[in-house]
Amino acid sequence: MKLDVIKLDGGKAGSVDLDDAIFGIADIRGDILQRVVTWQLAKRRSGNHKIQVRNEVSRTGKKMYKQKGTGSARHGSRRAAQFVGGAKAHGPVVRSHAFDLPKKIRAMALRHALSSKAKAGALVVLDSAVLSDPKTAALRANFDKIGLKNALVIAGPEVDANFKLAARNIPNIDVLPNAGLNVYDVLRRQTLVLTKDAIEAISARFAEKEAA
Repeated sequence: MKLDVIKLDGGKAGSVDLDDAIFGIADIRGDILQRVVTWQLAKRRSGNHKIQVRNEVSRTGKKMYKQKGTGSARHGSRRAAQFVGGAKAHGPVVRSHAFDLPKKIRAMALRHALSSKAKAGALVVLDSAVLSDPKTAALRANFDKIGLKNALVIAGPEVDANFKLAARNIPNIDVLPNAGLNVYDVLRRQTLVLTKDAIEAISARFAEKEAA
């Protein structure tokens, strides 16, 4: 697959060949994408929700009334869950929501996410994501020229400091280095923008996985 390479100002900068095994998958597996997105969202949950169990409720532990002879049910503490102000029964506790997912599934999902953008015509290749000055208005004007309203930009091994500063105040624009490329962020934005350096890194990344 061949795509045109453009500059930030909208000018042409040649073309680039994309690996069909990464960007040219025709049959997109939605079930694989859903599994990985669920895995990512579960992994980043804080899991710090918690209720007070009986020994943590600040309330008297004195027996409510004598055991027998009152005509009422037998109770030992007002901290029990059935009383107002008592503990919560079987409530959430601090835990991790993360679960395991095979590396092959994660790699497959990333290939399918990249291919889905290419198939939908929502993949843009930039010559480079570098600015001489951190000017948000100038970068927004450049994005308007090339039609970027809602996009994820994979800028290369490192994000240019000026580009990062200029882009951070533009709504619906995310900028990540190569290492930050992931299925969830690719799918949540309408357009995927890759620099030439990013494409080389992606190809090298999958080449290493296949060699392993």
